[in-house]
Formats: sequence, structure tokens, C-alpha cells
Amino acid sequence: MGKFGEFFRAMRAKRRLSLREFCLANGFDPGNLSRLERGLLPPPESREKLETYAKALRLKKGSDEWYTFFDLAAAERGRIPEDVLSDGELISKLPVLFRTLRGQRVDDEALDDLVERIRRA
Repeated sequence: MGKFGEFFRAMRAKRRLSLREFCLANGFDPGNLSRLERGLLPPPESREKLETYAKALRLKKGSDEWYTFFDLAAAERGRIPEDVLSDGELISKLPVLFRTLRGQRVDDEALDDLVERIRRA
């Protein structure tokens, strides 16, 4: 199962909705959503479709859950999230991040520190 599907399922479960209840309430196809949650279908490419899902999951725009949802979708598709791509200053810092990640094992604390430094730069 992909991380996006796992996260999607966890957010739905957090709302205490079965797959069928969730789909019925939001007009989604249960078969496709089941495949998405199990990682058999990739996350949608369309920002609009992702936003539809995020809103159905009641993810608050700008919350950590919102960003995690979109970041996982982008990562599984091998993409950089749109909001990162739109920040030219941040884009210029990404090669340093990539070199760091390729060159050595980075523990979570060091990675969090690096992310914070990038944000402040």
C-alpha cells in the first residue's frame, strides 16, 4: 500500500466513516477509492480532484493534514508539490537538500533542522 493511500484511509477512519458511507456521502466510486487506498491506483494528478478528496475528508486548508495529503500525493507521483514549485527562493535551495539526502543517511532531527533552515533562508 502506498503512503498516500494509507493516509487517505487513516483520515477517513478518523471521521469514523466506512468506505461505502464515505463514497455514498460524497458521490465517489467505492471500487476506485478502495484501489486508491490500497495503493493499486496512484494518487490523482489533478489538483482539483485532490482538493475534492481533501474537502470530503474535512481536511482544513493549510493544516498539517492538508499539506501531508498533497505532499504524499506529489511524492508518490514523483513530483515536487506545487506550492514549493511556486516559491523561487525555495526552489533554489532544493539542490542542497537533494545532495544532502543522497550523500548520507539523515536522521529525522537533522532533516527537520535542514527544512527549518531552508524556510528561514
